[in-house]
Parts: sequence; C-alpha cells; structure tokens
Amino acid sequence: QVQLVESGGGLVQAGASLRLSCAASGRTFSSYIMGWFRQAPGKERELVATISWRGSNTYYATSVEGRFTISRDNAKNTVYLQMNSLKPEDTAVYYCAAKRDGPLRTMVDFGSWGQGTQVTVSS
Repeated sequence: QVQLVESGGGLVQAGASLRLSCAASGRTFSSYIMGWFRQAPGKERELVATISWRGSNTYYATSVEGRFTISRDNAKNTVYLQMNSLKPEDTAVYYCAAKRDGPLRTMVDFGSWGQGTQVTVSS
C-alpha cells in the first residue's frame, strides 16, 4: 500500500482559495487512482474529486464542480486539490486516498488513506 500525507489546510474566509497537497510514498504512485474526500462533523465521508493514473480523467462531486480542481504530478508523487470560491459548507476534514483500479465516481476500493487536513471556512 501507499502511504499518504496531506497538507495545506487552514482557516479562511468565504470566497478565498486554498490548495491541498497529498504526498505519497513509494515508487508506484502512477499506478494509483487518487481521490480527495471530506468529512464534516456529524456527516458521512463524501467523495470530492478523483483523478486517473495519468491525470487524463477526473470526476467531481456536483457540490464542488467548477470551484475545485484536482491534479497530480507523478514525478513528485503528489496529488493536489485547488479549492476556489470556498464556502462555509466546504468546512470539513479533507482526506486523500488511493486505489489501484475501478470507477472514478465511487469511494469503493479506496484502501489507502491519509490522516486528513482540516479546512475551515468562515462566513
């Protein structure tokens, strides 16, 4: 399995931007589909965005489409989540995760998870 470490979270005002990073260990990063997920207090974890092995395909939750952009740099073993026009409802712990294969639009089979980074958006 791949080890994942997220960074870049923080406290921002509504309308601001943040970029999250997720650094992966190992030499097989490019063989993993990567995803960003989030979990708000009292709510279930939800899929935010996913990206295919080479970055040619992406998927976004409806709630973030047009505001968030997922990307990856396989040379740096890193996946990013650029978050623009942040809203208070984006407040959550954000996790990155990895899986070998499967559909982009589902949480199924994501077996490697980071510890999460807190994003708080004030109104």
